Formats: sequence, structure tokens, C-alpha cells
Amino acid sequence: MDDSPKDPRSPGCRDLCKGAIVRIDTERVVLLGVASVFACGGWMKTLAAWSQEYCWPLFAPTLFLLTCSATAQSDADADPLFAGDDPLNVKIVAPLTSIMFNREDDKDVPGTFQFLDTDGRLVEFDIGLRTRGNFRRQRKVCLFVPLRLNFKTSQTDKTLFRQQDKLKLVTHCQSAIEYQGNVLREYLAYRIFNILTNISFRVRLLSITYVDTDNNNREIISYGFLIEHKEKLAQRIGVPTAQVSRMFLPDLQSAYTNLTSLFHYFLGNTDFSQIGPETDDSCCHNHAPFSNVDGSYFSIPFDFDMSGFVDAEYSEPARNFGPRKPRRRLYRGWCTNNAHLPASVQLFNEKRGEIYELIDSFDLLSSVKRKSLLRFIDRFYASVESPKKIEKNLVKHCKESD
Repeated sequence: MDDSPKDPRSPGCRDLCKGAIVRIDTERVVLLGVASVFACGGWMKTLAAWSQEYCWPLFAPTLFLLTCSATAQSDADADPLFAGDDPLNVKIVAPLTSIMFNREDDKDVPGTFQFLDTDGRLVEFDIGLRTRGNFRRQRKVCLFVPLRLNFKTSQTDKTLFRQQDKLKLVTHCQSAIEYQGNVLREYLAYRIFNILTNISFRVRLLSITYVDTDNNNREIISYGFLIEHKEKLAQRIGVPTAQVSRMFLPDLQSAYTNLTSLFHYFLGNTDFSQIGPETDDSCCHNHAPFSNVDGSYFSIPFDFDMSGFVDAEYSEPARNFGPRKPRRRLYRGWCTNNAHLPASVQLFNEKRGEIYELIDSFDLLSSVKRKSLLRFIDRFYASVESPKKIEKNLVKHCKESD
């Protein structure tokens, strides 16, 4: 290959684009055959460890942003529940002592859910509650475990919760005030990924008054947040969910996968797998598979409580990573996707202002906590601020297999 930099607009480089087919309309953006899109860039030789010559994806920022940031639905068409950012005040009335003692994840317990709708009406639903999760459902970890709320769609019509059925609720785990911060920081982690890409789970923050009918209607007031159902996410992005036991790296949409790898590094998170389950569960560990129209998969991340960004009291590094501190970052991206790193880093740089504004304006966290988060983010940006830093902190730590 000629060492001299080449203009991506030149015929020689454009000829390499024949494998890319992009369909764009007002509702969907679908990228097919991305892996075969290349342009030539001699500057890549400045990254010492990337000694083999390869081409940087042509228009990588443009195509990547089309794939990962364009909306398949406008905000006006999205579920109204997840279109708002302001905390929603709700009341959940249920036999909470029994629920937390039994911790059943296969049977609903009846309860009620109350909130003020957008028109000021007090609305009450009959709901089913069950505990959910793996790690946080352990008694030694959480006294108040995550819940799944089962709504009756016949009751939610013409309300903020219309067409909602089963929703995951992230709860406060323990009563100590520090655990409230965990909920809020994990909520922010989801919101940051929403800034980076539309192919992400949306969330809605709740200010919850729990009423325990087992304990003389004792009230517990705490923050929590709801997570968009995966079928709703599938409708929003125009990509169906997939039921697979395991995936293989070539199956994954490479640009998006690299973005998620860099996002986990941003969070200081190692507790995930984009292709395999944690134990014998369905794929994947803290990632949900969605099947793209070209036969590839999007593996979309969730559950960030083990990250350094959230810094939960119970957090620990994933197995096989030794006694690393959660707030020390370790890159777990795939070496085969290194060609997408420039575009992924560029996207983070382009969204830097929005990310800082989100944290700085989030006054439910104290000024001290917000400044701590911003310093944590500062260290991420410092670690990818130059090709030399990317080589040291990302490329040298990429992995060949899971």
C-alpha cells in the first residue's frame, strides 16, 4: 500500500466502498455491509502498535453516526413515558416485606401504582410485582431488590403509561443515603449512552413512595427508575429482538460494538459480555441482542451498577480481572474492531459538552458528587486525547476472545 495519505473522495478510495449499502428515509437508517467500507489513511501509521497497514472506515464518523445516532422514531412518536426527563412522583402500595423476604421471580404479587398524569389527574393502576435480577437479588447484597412491574394495558390506555406492559424498576438496594446516589448515577449512565446513540435503552426517573401493607402501611421514600422494555426499544429503532444462547464476534455490527466497548471503558465497567451469557442464561451478560436486517446483531448494554462511574458499595470487578478497583478503567474492546476506534473516540469528543452539561445540571446529586463524577470523566478524556494515549490505554489492552 502506498504510504502517502489519500483523499477519501478519490476514485481509488471510492472503489473500495462497493460493499456498503445505506438506506435512509425519515424514519429509519439502516447500514448494510459496513465492514467492507474503507478509505486509505496513512496517518494511522502514527499508532505504533497498529503496525499492519489497514484502512480507516470511509466516512466512519458519518456512517457511524447515521447507524448509531439517527432516530428511527421522532421524539414525538416515542413512548411519552420515556420522552420526559423530569422525575415522576409515584406511589407503590404492596406487601413489600413479604416480597423482599420471599424474593420470588416467577410469580406476581398484587399491588397498586399511583401517579399524577400529565393533565393533573390522580391515576391508580392494579399491578403485579415480582423481584428480578441475579446479583442484586442476593440477600447479602440488597435488602430492597430490583422489581418488575406488570401493568394491565386495559387500565393504562389514555395515560402516560399507555401501551406499557412489563417494566423493570431499578430500586435503592439499601436504606442508607449512599445507595440513593447509586440509583441516580446509574440512571445518568443510561442517559449518557442515550446521548451517544439512539440504539440504547431509555429510562425514566421516579421519586417513589413505597407503602408496605405488611408493616402498618409504613412508607419508604426513594428514587428509582424504569427501563424501557426491549420490545419497545425494538420498535423504536426498527430492529427486532433476538433469542440466542450465544453469539460470535463476526455476528456483531462492528462499529456499534466498538462504541459499546468504549462506553464500558468510559464507565470503568468490566461486568459484561457482548456475545455470551454469564452462566447458563440466555445471551448476553448485561447485553441484549437485536437482529439487524443484514443478518448482523446489535448487542445493547444495560445494568451498569458494577462500574466505577456508579461506584456502588458492593461493586467488584468481573471474574478473571483480579483485585482491580472499580474506578480504575480497563479496556475490553475487541482487537478486530480497532479500526473503529477513531470514529468512536470522535463521537465521544463531539458529545463531550452534552455529557458534561447533563452531569453538571443534575442537581439531585450534591455539588461534591457531581464534581467527583466530572473528574472521573476528565480522566477518561485524558486517556484518549492523542493517538499515543489511545495506543497505551486501549489498543494494548484489546482482546482477541471473550
